[in-house]
Amino acid sequence: MARMRKTYLLTPGPTPVAPSTLLTMAQPIIHHRTAQYEEIFQEVREGLRYLFQTDQEVLVFASSGTGAMEAAVSNTLSPGDRVLVVRGGKFGERWAEICQAYGVDTVNVDVEWGRAVDPERIRAILDEDPSIRAVLVQASETSTGVKHPVREIGEVVRPRSETILIVDAITGLGVFDLKTDAWGLDVVVSGSQKALMLPPGLAFAAVSSKAWGFVERSALPKFYFDFKKERRSAQKNQNAYTPAVSLIVGLREVLRRIREETLEVVFRRHARMALATRQAAQALGLELLAPESPSEAVTAIKSPPGADAQSITRHLWERYGVRVAGGQAQLKGKIFRIAHMGFMNTFDVVIAVAALEMTLRDLGLPVKLGEGVAAAEEVLSGEV
Repeated sequence: MARMRKTYLLTPGPTPVAPSTLLTMAQPIIHHRTAQYEEIFQEVREGLRYLFQTDQEVLVFASSGTGAMEAAVSNTLSPGDRVLVVRGGKFGERWAEICQAYGVDTVNVDVEWGRAVDPERIRAILDEDPSIRAVLVQASETSTGVKHPVREIGEVVRPRSETILIVDAITGLGVFDLKTDAWGLDVVVSGSQKALMLPPGLAFAAVSSKAWGFVERSALPKFYFDFKKERRSAQKNQNAYTPAVSLIVGLREVLRRIREETLEVVFRRHARMALATRQAAQALGLELLAPESPSEAVTAIKSPPGADAQSITRHLWERYGVRVAGGQAQLKGKIFRIAHMGFMNTFDVVIAVAALEMTLRDLGLPVKLGEGVAAAEEVLSGEV
């Protein structure tokens, strides 16, 4: 007889979607060239500015977050430009790959996976080579669970009129504080399937006044991902091309939810869940990949001696219905990643930790059931 199976999604994207949002998106589809859609999109535009903490327009594309990453390159740079790329994980490497695809020269700052970049390294390189047109970095490197110091990097880049800062905030936006305008972040990109609590399919780009100057003189090819074209349409509460209508409708629901909770409370909730997960892992004798600069979006945990991380993630899913992520590239089989962002809260963390404890025991590893859960509860039972 088949047993009842309930599953839990704890990956760093896609993340869970609230039932109310799913129901909202299940409403009959509407036509996007109508006053009805324009009213929805106007509210979305205002909500995105609140979320990105910017007075500038936030552009919306129907794509994954990688589309916005590519757009950030193709709309601000020109062939032969030199840029500085922080490569501290799989998605830092993606910045370099996108630049290379467009004929942009990269000065790669390689950082040990699991560590954050030192802003002084960036300062030294920019001082030595003022021809560098952009610095590209992750706010939260999803593959390693590292949080890079984008505020401090912004302080380095902001005074340089011929250099902009481009930030991948795909697993940072809506998780921890990212003040686009106040910190001098020139292009900030994100995606819908992380802390925005939506299915994949929307990408976003906030663009500073300084960066718009770069857009005006950019000579790289672009068609669909065209910032100027999209801004003109957005100012009419429209999109340049057919939008992902149902996702936009869901986005309005999500942005309302975030505004009601307030950014301050959203950030505090994520910090609590992240700390609880880290404390639980350490209580179980597990080692964190990024103990010094952990992201509040996802915790990367090293596989204990005697176990392959893939066996842990597989057992979590097959036996307990808990889906977490494994490592990528050279970290494959060496780490597993538990997300705690978006439509998650106290008991999502408790479920993840309890399932991890039982999995480690099932795999014959020394573990005392309840120690990780207790450590998590000590954090989670505190003030929200």
